[in-house]
Amino acid sequence: MSSLTREDVLKLAQLSKIKLTDEEIDKFVSELDAIVKYVKQIDSVDVSGLRPTDQVTGLTNVMRPDEKIDYATSPKELLKNAPALEKDQIKVKRILN
Repeated sequence: MSSLTREDVLKLAQLSKIKLTDEEIDKFVSELDAIVKYVKQIDSVDVSGLRPTDQVTGLTNVMRPDEKIDYATSPKELLKNAPALEKDQIKVKRILN
């Protein structure tokens, strides 16, 4: 017997905001029921004593500590590398007409 009903599929379709034909509903009842049974089968597997496999390559993050670095002491020093200046601001090409 199916654990998923036609009403369940109609409710899922309504929540998903999709329209299904009668043929599609019947098809999805059996397909979704098979998926639910498969998930229940997987859920019944004893995994006690197994470590989770969240990373299989053995790589780890290598992080360095944050350090404060003073790159410039004034805005004028920062602006000296800009290609063009106008009134102590970076001058760029006009992009709007």
